[in-house]
Amino acid sequence: MNNIYRKNEVTFAIICIVIYVVGTSLCEALAQSMGIIKLPSMIFHLALTVLILFWIGKNGLYEKYGLIKPSYRIYRVWFYIPLILIGFSGIFFGVTLKYSAAETAFYIISMLCVGFLEEVIFRGFLFVGMAKRNVKSAVIVSSLTFGIGHIVNLLNGQDLAETALQIVFATAVGFMLVTLFYKGKSLMPCIIFHGINNACSAVSDEEASLGLFGSAEREMLFSLVFSLVICVIYSLAMWKSLNAEKGTDTARL
Repeated sequence: MNNIYRKNEVTFAIICIVIYVVGTSLCEALAQSMGIIKLPSMIFHLALTVLILFWIGKNGLYEKYGLIKPSYRIYRVWFYIPLILIGFSGIFFGVTLKYSAAETAFYIISMLCVGFLEEVIFRGFLFVGMAKRNVKSAVIVSSLTFGIGHIVNLLNGQDLAETALQIVFATAVGFMLVTLFYKGKSLMPCIIFHGINNACSAVSDEEASLGLFGSAEREMLFSLVFSLVICVIYSLAMWKSLNAEKGTDTARL
């Protein structure tokens, strides 16, 4: 893999994306046949996380891919409020145990690893590899591929309408996160947000939210509009404000 990476970082990123997407899809199918929620996915995601972390560390690439603490000063913490609102939106209406305790643990561990893997692969490998030539194209491609990549959920039995809304949501979130990484040079807030946002789905009380909105379609539409508004405002604010203090709070890219 080192030879591929040195030759073309974008090709390396695409290979990682294929491995991640195909592996995840196969593990989800295996979990269904086994009747144990997320166990195969947790094993695969955890193993891939350890492998990528080891490879990044071995090659001294922590700083390049943003696996460092943010350089913001303490007053910059307000930037994370929108991330908190979106990240915990899944449990706004309550928490419930939908699976067994063991399956819930498998689900949460798997989703935390997914937060790391998707951020490092899409915002790290792919974006950084493309940004060397054209930052604007890198932002667009990184966001779109992250969103479109969720189409694989159709293969796992997810509804078409739900998948379409998820793609729109993921694309918007992808743009927000790549903006945060590009401006702040740390991927850690993105990884934490992503992992928490995914993990919350393991214990979210969907019946409580359906009782409020009346139907799954209304709930998804509300969540989408809510997230899109926050993503757009947040991205514009970061782009303008972090850029305004270039040389103090911003980065080394």
